[in-house]
Amino acid sequence: MTFVYKEARLSNGLLVVGEVDQTTHTAATGFFVRTGARDESSNLMGVSHFLEHMMFKGSKHRTALNVNNDFDAIGANHNAFTSGEMTAFHAHVLPEHIFSAIEILSDILRPALRNEDFEEERGVILEEIAMYEDNPFMGLYEQMMETYYKGHPLSHRVLGTKKTVTDLLKDEMSTYFQNRYAADNMVLAVTGPVDFEKVVGEAQRLCGQWPQGKPGRVHTPFTPSPNEFTRVMPKTNRAYLGMMMPAPALGDQRRYASSLISQILGDREGSKFYWSVVETGLAEEASCSFEGRDGLGEYLVFVACEIQNVNEVEKRLNTEMNQLSQTMQQGELDRARARIATGIALTNERPSGRMHRLGSQWAYGLPPISIEEEMQQIENLTLNDLRQCLVEFPMRPVVSGRMLPPETKDH
Repeated sequence: MTFVYKEARLSNGLLVVGEVDQTTHTAATGFFVRTGARDESSNLMGVSHFLEHMMFKGSKHRTALNVNNDFDAIGANHNAFTSGEMTAFHAHVLPEHIFSAIEILSDILRPALRNEDFEEERGVILEEIAMYEDNPFMGLYEQMMETYYKGHPLSHRVLGTKKTVTDLLKDEMSTYFQNRYAADNMVLAVTGPVDFEKVVGEAQRLCGQWPQGKPGRVHTPFTPSPNEFTRVMPKTNRAYLGMMMPAPALGDQRRYASSLISQILGDREGSKFYWSVVETGLAEEASCSFEGRDGLGEYLVFVACEIQNVNEVEKRLNTEMNQLSQTMQQGELDRARARIATGIALTNERPSGRMHRLGSQWAYGLPPISIEEEMQQIENLTLNDLRQCLVEFPMRPVVSGRMLPPETKDH
C-alpha cells in the first residue's frame, strides 16, 4: 500500500486524520461524530438521526437547495448516516474539489435549525418509521435489540418511535446538538492525493472556533437476560426467526475470531447454516453476523422460512451452533479468512472506503490500524483460537424472537 497515515489535533480538540495516497484519482472526506442512539435519553430517542436530517436543511449561509446545488457543482457523491454509536457526513470527489467538500460539510455541521424545516423533516422521519414497520426484518431486529439490551441505551431505536419523534421539541434538539457536536467529540477524516497540512489549515479556518465540550459516553454495566417473544405481523407471509447472544466488543482482539466464526457458521453461501437449512429447502435464507460495539458486542442469527418449517429450522441451527467447536474444519477457516480478506481489500481500494474506516476506528475508540495489520491478525488465527473464543463466547442464544404471519401464533 502506498498511503501514509497522518493526524493533527486543533486547539479546540477536533482531530484531523488522513491517509495520503498520491496514486488514486479521487479523494474522500467526512466528519464523524461520536454520538448516536445510545447517547440519547429515552424520551429523546431518535434525536441523533433527526439532527442528521436537519444538517442538510441548511446553515445560516445556505438553504437546503444551496446545499444540494453546491454538492452537485463539484460532482460530489455525498451522504450521511446515523447508527447506535456514531453519526457521519461524508463526500467522495475529484481531488481538486476536496477543499470545497470540506467547506460544505463544515458549514452544514453548524445547522440553522429553522422551525419550518424542523416540522417538515419530522413528517419525513415519521414516514421512514412507518416504512420500517412494514419491513419484517427491521421489525424483528428492533424488537431483538430492545429485548436483548433491555435497560441499556443500546436498546434505543436509531429512528426513534412515533411518540418520541412527534413529541420532540426543537429546543431539545438544539440542546442535544450543543452537548454532543462539540469539536472534541468529532473527527475530520481525509483520504486520497491530498495536501494534509493544507487540510489541517483549512480545518482550523473553518472549524477552529467550534466549541469543545468533552461530552463523553456512559458505559453502563450490562448482562443480557434470557428471553423469548413471538410477534404476529399482518403483512407478511413468511416466518422470520432471530437469535442473539453475546460476542466480543469491537475493541477486543477476539473480534477477528468472532468475524471468522460468523462467516463459517452463517455466511450467505457455503456456510454451515446454508448447507443445513437453505440448500435443503427448509429456509430461504439463514445468516449469522458479528456486531462489535463500543464496549459490547453480539452475534445475530436471522432466518426466513415457511411457517411449517420454523421449528425444524430452529432446531437445526441450534445443533450447528452447539457443535461448531467440534465440526469446524481447516478448509472452512481458510475459506472464511479469504472472504474476509477480500472484503477488507475491496472496501479499502477506494478512498471513500478508507475514509469510512479511519472515521469509524476513531468513533469506536480504536487506534489507527492498517489494512496489513488487520489482515495479519486474521491470517494468524487458528482453529484453536476460534475454539477458545467459542468457550468464552458460546453460541447459545440468550434472546430468541419470531415474527409470524397472521393466525399462526401457536406454531
